[in-house]
Amino acid sequence: MQLSFEFFPPRTEQGKLNLKQVRQELSAINPHYFSTTFGAGGTTQDATLETVLDIQANDGVSAAPHLSCIDSDKSNILALLNQYKAAGINRIVALRGDIPSGVRDIGDFHYANELVTFIRQEFNDHFHIEVAAYPEMHPQAKNMNADIEHFINKVKAGADGAITQYFYNADAYFRFVDEVQKQGVDTPITPGIMPITNYDQLLRFSNMCGAEIPRWIEKRLAAFGDDNESLSAFGFDVVAQLCDQLKSQGIDHFHFYSMNKSQPTLQLAQTLI
Repeated sequence: MQLSFEFFPPRTEQGKLNLKQVRQELSAINPHYFSTTFGAGGTTQDATLETVLDIQANDGVSAAPHLSCIDSDKSNILALLNQYKAAGINRIVALRGDIPSGVRDIGDFHYANELVTFIRQEFNDHFHIEVAAYPEMHPQAKNMNADIEHFINKVKAGADGAITQYFYNADAYFRFVDEVQKQGVDTPITPGIMPITNYDQLLRFSNMCGAEIPRWIEKRLAAFGDDNESLSAFGFDVVAQLCDQLKSQGIDHFHFYSMNKSQPTLQLAQTLI
């Protein structure tokens, strides 16, 4: 069983201390790697680099920085990749990234497959490259067929694997995997798992990224109101059952969106070990 965890780079000293504690607690179950998100337009890029290098040097866990190509040029991307290589990092999560509001010139790369191609040209096979997959369709895709085509283009460009957007409907994941396999693509597609602990936050994230919250789950979450304890217990059961369903079908790698918290991510992970 391979488990990986995603963090976002903290912006305050207290946030850094909190994340160090979270990383220490999650390191105890020997994760495959820790990934760290990367903001477009310089919003969190320095903090990402700092976090990634700290993980690689101190956690005993491989670091996997996200790399967004929007609003970046080839020289900046190349310099960053050389820093990662020098630090012993050999895994990258290559993404297009969100286009910041008001930005017209989005840089030298327009799509993630172009970034993957660039990394392969410059570094051959040094980096294991993960890309994004969207079982319920990327919110900006024309249709599902076009979205699957975009995903296949990333694989053909040299991606080694993929991490999905989070989902709560296992059928969407399995159907996506079936569709790409029918087109001759058998790249590993790791399900992304989002714990449920906050209804308003989950609703906001899902509206932004196009992840569906099944109606029965949304109605139950809304009914809890301010009863966070009951909401968290229900959310844990829902996501634990999802993980169990995926595991029962042979899935042996899970990627957790930790939100920089060890619980309930750690509890969910421990149900799989």
